[in-house]
Amino acid sequence: MTETNNQFKKAPKRKKERARVVSVSPEMRQAYADLIKEREEREEYAKHLPANDKGR
Repeated sequence: MTETNNQFKKAPKRKKERARVVSVSPEMRQAYADLIKEREEREEYAKHLPANDKGR
């Protein structure tokens, strides 16, 4: 049981990875927002359908 001291030691901190930055035009940003909104509307509509008719 002498090894239990090593088991509960704090793990060393990891180096933070540099964040990736992507610049997108306002038109592309709006198109992406519209795509997400359409997907949410479809999921909301499909939520009310019976389970066996979703694939049709």
